[in-house]
Amino acid sequence: MHEKTADLWDLHGIGAWVAITTNGFVKKNGEAVMGRGVAREAAQCFEWLPAQLGDRIRDAGNHVHKFSTIRLFTFPVKHHWHDPADPDLIVRSAKELAAWIRDPGAGPSTPRVYLVRPGCGNGQLRWEDVKPLIAPIFDDRVVIVEHAR
Repeated sequence: MHEKTADLWDLHGIGAWVAITTNGFVKKNGEAVMGRGVAREAAQCFEWLPAQLGDRIRDAGNHVHKFSTIRLFTFPVKHHWHDPADPDLIVRSAKELAAWIRDPGAGPSTPRVYLVRPGCGNGQLRWEDVKPLIAPIFDDRVVIVEHAR
């Protein structure tokens, strides 16, 4: 796992895969709540994403989901949008993302994924507490981004 300061969307713009932090709440209209941070930025870029993510959450649960056409993974850090981030969910999401990256049978290979510091914005966790939980899970194909936008 590496770390860098960058604009996540600048990296995406040059062809990189990104992972956005999300929650597992689906509104009555079927859309996933994507109201803050990089989730909101992704929803603004890809207007169809909240509905498609809502479908996937309803069908498969609050897990890491891969959107190959736009080089994007979701990375759940919360169960409900108003809750603080859940460290256990972050660890589970890290394991799921690592499995997607490592498994060549899961689709096209993903050479590197850029992920913001999970749970450390609106999730109210401190990076000093989250980093030791996920560092052993990720290899050098995951870059943690201190998102500067």
